[in-house]
Amino acid sequence: MKTNFKKIGQLFILGILVASCSKNDDGDTPDYVPSASAFAALREEALDTQTFTFNAEDGATTFTTANGVQFTINGNCLTQNGNPITGQVVVEYAELFNPGTMLVTNKPTMGRMPNGDMSLLISGGEFYINATKNGQQLAISCPMQVIIPANLTGGADTGMSLWDGTIDEDGNLEWDEQDRANGENGVFVEGPNYYAYFSSFGWTNVDRFYSDPRPKTTILAEAPTGYNFENSAIYLHYDGEGSSLAKLDTFNPTTNQFSEHYGQIPVGLECHVIFVTEDNGQWRYAIKSVTIAANDVYVFTLAETTVGTEAQLIAAINALP
Repeated sequence: MKTNFKKIGQLFILGILVASCSKNDDGDTPDYVPSASAFAALREEALDTQTFTFNAEDGATTFTTANGVQFTINGNCLTQNGNPITGQVVVEYAELFNPGTMLVTNKPTMGRMPNGDMSLLISGGEFYINATKNGQQLAISCPMQVIIPANLTGGADTGMSLWDGTIDEDGNLEWDEQDRANGENGVFVEGPNYYAYFSSFGWTNVDRFYSDPRPKTTILAEAPTGYNFENSAIYLHYDGEGSSLAKLDTFNPTTNQFSEHYGQIPVGLECHVIFVTEDNGQWRYAIKSVTIAANDVYVFTLAETTVGTEAQLIAAINALP
């Protein structure tokens, strides 16, 4: 009898272990949960920054970027603490043209409406330009010119305007339309290019609001167990609008749900809902093809996700219709 009890005990323990393994196998319990800092580092690493140098006394200097964008900075307009400068200037530059790179860098195209709500923007390109001397921030007093090939985002659109990007306290990138009353700044189409003029360093976007006459709704998306706003994100890809990316920018920790809470999603929209997070230095992600219905709730499980490189994730997003 003693031996039988021992065997029964062993079988009981084995049953617990099998049940535990099964829970991991069905994707409910992650073996690894990323930290907020690991997820942030993955996004920062994804931003491809180009560096240029020139002498301020050379005046207007033009640079050509990896994607064929040309931008011109006049060194005579650069100041430090209100004083003109001379000598070598370092220019940092980044450019984003497709939803894959917008996603991995966390630079979605969500613009602020007149009522304060956020809605999708269709982008002709997102740009970051900054200038320093000896590591110290510079200011500029006259417009920079940026010539952008329109074929990078599917062709010219005469409805575009310029938007300034700021990062809010929750880490969301928000776009606000520049004041059109300023005659020095703006964007227009000439031939195959956008010509943009703006007078401040930082993030700038060539954009217009997405327009859809259908009734609008809000949606929710539930992250897998262990994931939240700090260590994961959920985005929305509008099919047929490749140079854009929406983000579900609020999170309810009680329900583990992300939300588009402005009610700007068209009912009947064909789109893809995308969950992303970090996993040991790589990306873990899942992509759902959906047609929006009123007040939809989409649930992601860990079993639906896959782990891949930054290049694989970008390719998967850019391959969406």
